[in-house]
Amino acid sequence: MDLGYARVSIRDQNPDSQRDRLKAAGCDRVYIDTISGSLSSRPEFDKVLDALREGDVLVFTKLDRLGRSVKMLKEIADRVQAAGAGLRALDQNIDTTTAEGRLFFHILAAFAEWERDLITARTLDGLEVARARGRVGGRKRKLKTYQIERAQRMYEQTGQDGKRRYTVQQIADELGVKRTTVYGYLDIS
Repeated sequence: MDLGYARVSIRDQNPDSQRDRLKAAGCDRVYIDTISGSLSSRPEFDKVLDALREGDVLVFTKLDRLGRSVKMLKEIADRVQAAGAGLRALDQNIDTTTAEGRLFFHILAAFAEWERDLITARTLDGLEVARARGRVGGRKRKLKTYQIERAQRMYEQTGQDGKRRYTVQQIADELGVKRTTVYGYLDIS
């Protein structure tokens, strides 16, 4: 029996394309996870592994849908092989029910991990260059410098009774932001 496995990692991704391809490839049942591939616990993946019997084939569209590292892919391949089943990747045309397919699986898994590492390194290099040129990533600041200074002055003001003159909520209302935003900028010592 062919069992399909699909995984989407972003909430907005739609698994329909993978499901349709797996059904077209002859999968009797398709298991779908919506979770990061780097996580070791994937509920539907665990179910499909438990459902595998001797002679079954676990079908998926691409290697990166199955796992994120050579180690993870090897562990999966070993577990599937121990169950007497095989793996088949549609895009890479890999079928581990043959010796050549197993070799090709491990070679492609190594290249896939290498490619991810290169992309990560390039991204980090790009961020470093951007920082050196004065660009900073992340969200834009909610408050301008003069607003932060004003918020700090308001926070530090006290009345004759020695109590704070403005609450953080009052400062937030004055600046038109949430209270948590004000806390993020205040120097509270």
